[in-house]
Amino acid sequence: MAHDYAKAFYTSDRWIKCRTGYMKSKHYICERCGDVASICHHKTYITPENIHDPNVTLNWDNLESLCQTCHTQEHRSHGIVAEGLAFDANGNLIQKK
Repeated sequence: MAHDYAKAFYTSDRWIKCRTGYMKSKHYICERCGDVASICHHKTYITPENIHDPNVTLNWDNLESLCQTCHTQEHRSHGIVAEGLAFDANGNLIQKK
């Protein structure tokens, strides 16, 4: 689930067009493991300070095509995902069952 400050960005036409174009350019293949990618990940994480900076949010150099497993590993390695939480196939933060 996107943070409140990022919800408008992640539903914007600009992001959807950028994300779709990038994922198509990578043929929906995970750039880390070669599996099927379902998430367009920002290498520099989106924050309230940079959410309006297109050099961070819409720059293909800051994007990475990831599968669910690699995306989860990325966030776990940085302590982003709290115990009992995970990312679903759409990149939304959900409670583990």
